[in-house]
Parts: sequence; structure tokens; C-alpha cells
Amino acid sequence: MDVKLYYEKSFGELPNCFQTMNAEFLKYVPDESISVVLPVLEEHLNPGGAMQGGFITAAFDNVFGPLAQLTLQSFGVATIMLSTNYHRPIFSGDNIKITAEVKMKGRTMIHMIAEAYNNEGKLIATANTTYVKTN
Repeated sequence: MDVKLYYEKSFGELPNCFQTMNAEFLKYVPDESISVVLPVLEEHLNPGGAMQGGFITAAFDNVFGPLAQLTLQSFGVATIMLSTNYHRPIFSGDNIKITAEVKMKGRTMIHMIAEAYNNEGKLIATANTTYVKTN
């Protein structure tokens, strides 16, 4: 399944925040999971040369959002909680691959978890979130 095409048919153009990070869908399993890869860009680096933590969390948010929208079948979703744990740095020239999974889905809320890996398959960070349907 072409996830980008499916998303665009459901909700229109991908959000600017997704596009700005050069994110690309890899795989989507309806109502279960989604995988996205994002390059580590120079503009996302901290003074130490690693991807700044806020951008790692933004990457997670860019993966959780489409999964919440597709699973709840609603363009209107909002993050009400997002927690990130960092395990190791990731540097320019690498890619961050994030897979998010639905853990619980109700009528208006969804709880998800995710893991982020580098090109070598090493765990970079983990996150969990709760989104709410806003319309």
C-alpha cells in the first residue's frame, strides 16, 4: 500500500511539519502501526553535532500524528501527552527510522508507543503518547 497516497486521499496534502523534516513513509499496517524514515539534517543538530532532542521528539510527533489520524479516521487530532526517552545520539548523515504502534484505541482517544533506530539498527530513543480526536 502506498501510505502517502492513502493519507493524501483521506486528508489532503501532508502537513508542512512532516514535509519540512523530509519524512518518508515506509510501511503502514491499518489500525496497528506505521514506519517512517527521516534524514538527520544539519539544521536539526545541536552544538555537539547530534540531532537535538526537540527535533527527535518532533520526529516522533510526525509519526504519531498520521497514525492517529488514519486510525481514528479524523484529520482533527491533538497530542495531549508525549514523553520521549533518549538512549544514544544520532548524527548528520544518518537516518532515524521510527516505528509507532497503537496500544489502545477508543472512540476519541488513542495511545501509541514508538522506537527510533539509526542506520546501524541501534536504538536512539523511545516515546509514548496519547492523542485525542478534536472533531
